Amino acid sequence: MKKVIITTFAALMLFACQNEQSESTNPETAIASRRGCATQEVLEAQLKADPMLAIRMNEIETFTAKHGGSNFTGRLVNGKIEIPIVVNVLDRTAAQNISDAQIQSQIDVLNKDFNALNSDYNNVPALFSGVKANVGITFKLDQIIRKSTTKTSWGTNDAMKKTAQGGIAPTSPTTKLNLWSCSIGGGILGYAQFPGGASSTDGVVIDSRYFGLSGAANAPFNLGRTGTHEVGHWMNLRHIWGDATCGSDLVADTPTHNEENYGVPAYPHYSTCSGNPVEMTMNYMDYVDDAAMYMFSTGQKNRIAAIFTSGGARAAFAQ
Repeated sequence: MKKVIITTFAALMLFACQNEQSESTNPETAIASRRGCATQEVLEAQLKADPMLAIRMNEIETFTAKHGGSNFTGRLVNGKIEIPIVVNVLDRTAAQNISDAQIQSQIDVLNKDFNALNSDYNNVPALFSGVKANVGITFKLDQIIRKSTTKTSWGTNDAMKKTAQGGIAPTSPTTKLNLWSCSIGGGILGYAQFPGGASSTDGVVIDSRYFGLSGAANAPFNLGRTGTHEVGHWMNLRHIWGDATCGSDLVADTPTHNEENYGVPAYPHYSTCSGNPVEMTMNYMDYVDDAAMYMFSTGQKNRIAAIFTSGGARAAFAQ
């Protein structure tokens, strides 16, 4: 288990998403064979546009270190924070115009995965059974907004969030989680904005082919876990390998990973980092296939709790 070290450098650099995936030249039909997101390049662009972002992110890390493990406070539904979700659908084709049922299936996956109700939760190995966690946050569909587009792919410059660029601006982003479903291109399954970024671009983007359980969703990313992974980022979780060789995800109870894992790793998968720990490849914040990820840890739950507690970066969601 790793020691958590909070520094400004960590606050900035531990967000990197490896873009190691294969995709053919047609972004509307190609299916990514490896999980990939664009968080790092998006973060770099945001840092250039907003020099104060680095300071805000470091302040969030300092707050998290002090308040990790705090109980949720404020507005609760059945004892849990309930997050309203606005889904913004941008479609050029019929397949991209995902159905209400497919959208609801993504909400259902989030509710299961963040409440340890997923059927594969019991697959967590005995080694990690003592730290597997029920995060205890629920989600409800608040609104669906649809817009037709002529764009073949939207890329990763947040254009899908900007009306002036043909996208859909977020709805009440300080109190509602906005999801965008669209064709991203470049082999990117999705990306999220971490706490501290501008409210005008806050939320999660998921390629329509990997949104929820049905319709256009495709294996090996057809179980809605792209949504779970990216919402985890939105809640301030890092990649489990710390986006560096033997890096830190700022969580004490997750083993140190060499790097990201892909596919369906055989268990146990040992790290060559100090102590040779068994890697927690089944964690939602690794890069494995949807079918191979099925747990959050207690330390991750505590990091999430910090941003929703009074004074936290997303405390407005609990008011």
